[in-house]
Formats: sequence, structure tokens, C-alpha cells
Amino acid sequence: MSEIAHEIVSQPACWARAAEVAITVRAELPQPGDRVAVVGCGTSFYMARAVAALREAHGGGETDAFPASEFPIGRSYDRIVAISRSGTTTEVVQLLERLDGVPRAVVTADAASPAAALAETSIVLDFADERSVVQTRFATSALAMFRAHLGEDLGLAIEDAERALTEPSDPTRFEHVVFLGHGWTVGIAEEAALKLREASQTYSEAYPAMEYRHGPVSLADARSLVWIVGSPDPTVADDVRSTGAAVRVATLDPMAELVLIHRMAVGLAEAKGLDPDHPPHLSRSVLLP
Repeated sequence: MSEIAHEIVSQPACWARAAEVAITVRAELPQPGDRVAVVGCGTSFYMARAVAALREAHGGGETDAFPASEFPIGRSYDRIVAISRSGTTTEVVQLLERLDGVPRAVVTADAASPAAALAETSIVLDFADERSVVQTRFATSALAMFRAHLGEDLGLAIEDAERALTEPSDPTRFEHVVFLGHGWTVGIAEEAALKLREASQTYSEAYPAMEYRHGPVSLADARSLVWIVGSPDPTVADDVRSTGAAVRVATLDPMAELVLIHRMAVGLAEAKGLDPDHPPHLSRSVLLP
């Protein structure tokens, strides 16, 4: 079994532990009314987007999400939250160095990392660390912790994730996969597309559901799978079906849908004879000179 396959299977247990962590660090995470920015790179940025949308939807306060390299220096926030599995990503470390004087919290898998050393608060999810280059359980565990912090009960999500680990999957007949989301699940859709590109080198895209009909749908055909993780309008699925593309409309919690997508990415990689743990040109952390 590949490392990533093992890590995918462990996600329900990791989410339960993340919910427990949320209780212990409640005072260290953003408080209601705080103006917050959440930053990250790659997968961590997509989780930041999901966290920001969730926090605003729960009435927690104005929350923005940025890639660490695009943070608007000079804009005022009550707290900055950085998500970084390794805690070594250059753009994240450089940003934290520049934000001296602004309260900073880092969610990481490594308590001894440079990012953790630069923050007033370190939330360490070392139980969700990974050997695979491709992130799965750390990202979803970080998101699970924030959902629990916002008062969500993760019981159903964990049950759905267990179901997702046993649901049959045959992804090999599709050459083109599109993920659609709405609200916080736009970040889930973007992360899903990244997983297919990274692990299986599959042509994949992601959009807010209502944007898909504004041009991108022109590429859909019988070789396409359009996976709707979230949509405010059910007719999006009908319009996509009219192109000849296959459609999946989510029936599970969005994080559990992502578990299914993780399995799909590994299945595609194995069908192509690829190593899903070590995609070409990628490393666990981007370190710049």
C-alpha cells in the first residue's frame, strides 16, 4: 500500500482527534468579532479559503484568505492564521517574519519548525503528519479542527468519511474532471482538482458552481466527469448532463466527498503506473533561495 493510501484511510480517526484539539486551543484561535486573515500555500491555501468562508458563514467575523505570497502588507487584521504542514514553506516563513507586531497563529505538523517559532501560538497536529508528498489527512484535519472550533459537530462527517472509504470507485474512464463548489466548498473543489493533478497527472479544474456555465462548460463532453461538491442551484447538474458529461452530485459531507476524491486520485495514479506518493517536480515543502 502506498503511503498516501494509508494516510487516506486514517482520516476519520484524525478528524476525531482534531475535534478534541479544538477544545484545548479554543482560546488560542480567533475569537468572535476578530478580523482575521488565513494564509497558506497550495493545499493549505485552499483549506484557508474554506476556513475563511466557514468562519464568516458562522458569524465569526470578517475573514480573508490569501496565498502567503499575495498577502496585502499594510492591511489591518486582529490576527493572522497560517496553515503549513511542514512549517518550512518559504513564502509562509517570510510572511510571518514581516508581520512582527500582529498576533500570529500557526497550524502545523511540526512543533520545531521555523513557522512555529515565529508565531505567538502554535497548534501542532503531529498525529496528522504525512510521509507522502501529496497532502491529504493533515489538510482535512486542520479543516476539521476549525469546523469544531466554530461549533460544528463532526460526527456525521466522520461517519460519512468511513462510508467514503468503502464506496466503490472506477475513475479510469474519464480524461477530464471538473469540481464545482459553493461557499466554503469552493476551497474543497479547488483542493480536489489539485489532488488529481498532483497524484495522477489528470486534467482537472475547479470553479464556483454558478461560474461553470460562464465559459468553462464548453470543454465538457462524454470524456468528462463533473463532480458537484456544492451548488446553490440544482439545475447546474442538468445543464452539465446535456453536454454528455457524467455528473456526481455530492451526497456526503464535503470533507467525506474529498476522501472519495483522494481515493480516486490514487486509483487513477495506479492505473497509469504512477507513484502517487512522489509526483514529478514536487517536494513536501517549497524552499526558495
